[in-house]
Amino acid sequence: MREKMETRFRRDKLSSGSGSLKELKNSFRIVSRSKEYAMRDEKLAKVIKEFYIPDYIVAPEESNSSLCSGASDDEDDAPSCPVIVFINSKSGGQLGSQLLITYRSLLNQNQVIDLREKKPDKVLHEVYARLHKLKCNGDQFAAEIEKRLRIIVAGGDGTAGWLLGVVSDLKLPQPPPIATVPLGTGNNLPFAFGWGKKNPGTDRLSVEAFLEQVRTAKEMKIDSWHIIMRMRIPKEGSFDPIAPLELPHSLHAFHRVSHSDSLNMDGYHTFRGGFWNYFSMGMDAQISYAFHSERKLHPEKFKNQLVNQSTYFKLGCTQGWFLTSVFHPSSRNIAQLARVKIMKVGQSQWVDLDIPRSVRSIVCLNLPSFSGGLNPWGKPGHKKLLDRDLTPPYVDDGFFEVVGFRNAWHGLVLFAPNGHGTRLAQAHRIRFEFRKGAAGHTFMRIDGEPWKQPLPVDDDKVVVEISHRGQVTMLATPSCRSRSVCDPSSPTCYQEEGNDSDEDWEERRKFGAADTFKLPDGFDIAQLS
Repeated sequence: MREKMETRFRRDKLSSGSGSLKELKNSFRIVSRSKEYAMRDEKLAKVIKEFYIPDYIVAPEESNSSLCSGASDDEDDAPSCPVIVFINSKSGGQLGSQLLITYRSLLNQNQVIDLREKKPDKVLHEVYARLHKLKCNGDQFAAEIEKRLRIIVAGGDGTAGWLLGVVSDLKLPQPPPIATVPLGTGNNLPFAFGWGKKNPGTDRLSVEAFLEQVRTAKEMKIDSWHIIMRMRIPKEGSFDPIAPLELPHSLHAFHRVSHSDSLNMDGYHTFRGGFWNYFSMGMDAQISYAFHSERKLHPEKFKNQLVNQSTYFKLGCTQGWFLTSVFHPSSRNIAQLARVKIMKVGQSQWVDLDIPRSVRSIVCLNLPSFSGGLNPWGKPGHKKLLDRDLTPPYVDDGFFEVVGFRNAWHGLVLFAPNGHGTRLAQAHRIRFEFRKGAAGHTFMRIDGEPWKQPLPVDDDKVVVEISHRGQVTMLATPSCRSRSVCDPSSPTCYQEEGNDSDEDWEERRKFGAADTFKLPDGFDIAQLS
């Protein structure tokens, strides 16, 4: 078409002599538009070839009965990077809904899922069941789709964690690696793997560029962590210690452990869940809780990432964490609130963790990205690693790093080039035991989702325990901040820890196996970041 327009332009110019300036401009405009359309068609054809999944694989079952005619026996026809896209349309103000429109204009609408309309566990279960059936019927195209499939999730850290949990719990034959689009406020998960922390563009060119990054991204395993929380049932009357909607979705999803569950204990309420980035307790969780509470009350004020971050900083100032000696008594210190124990790989006994009395916030960190991309653990030198029996922080080594902070001023140290918090330990299990004390509650947070945790008032006890659960696969760009033990470019491990015995590993698998990451019916995903 472009060649025809250019030939016509030259012919018209010769036959008309000099021609009017207006006609010449119109002719140039037509040629320019034809080139633009040709380039768009070429890019769209590339997107379809690389990422598009046909309806007979991703269309809902009820509308798919007549679509099997689209099946193909030729594996060469399969896209090189088929994707299923999950978007939280409530994330990022209006960005989520705009991103949904753009992706659906480029891909098959049935491979772009609005999480307000469909749950990811149901979608993936149906798709993989269909792929299995097609493979059994000899469909090589479907077999290649399953082998090459990648997932994109657009939302905040809470939404990303939800998808990671679903993929982990479904125990798929070939679990797809996951790329994250930063649509939240902190965006720690995307930042840790090189996807950035600023909200992305929603136009066609931006989406095409992101898809190309997904196609070339490398796979990286990361550890997942199981958290269990037990609190004693009151001796008199019925008592729900935490309102269900106040819990983060990763804990709320399981409600209480059923009576038949092996983790259940007589006389206790038991909750459980999982996380991939961090668990924290203390001042950072309190600020996060204040932010989330304010956003629930006035969602119209939180439509812009810059405004959100500004509000977050203001809340941090008003919570009194810059003047802890005035606004926060010593009863809020971690050492006063709980007895903390840890266990390292190869060990079978709990060891008390010595926490300085000035520490008011504690973070169990798996990824090098916290509170908007900061790294609380930092990069300890060779000598410090050897002196303190530590290893370089990897995301797939079965360890998390335990870091403490005294106050907000201490937190600001992270903005310095070599800044870090108080390095307390590396562990693969940690246990917090809360008993009666001066404080009636504390604040906790899992991957950006905070809650207010009541503490014992008499002879009760609250126990929070974290253990290694397994691994999931992420997609990482060349600017990825996370490091893997399998990556040759990662720092050398200066000291090897002993390996777990088969019995230890099997016992931990029993402890750490969660049933599902389903959200309860009627849950509003607008509560997720």
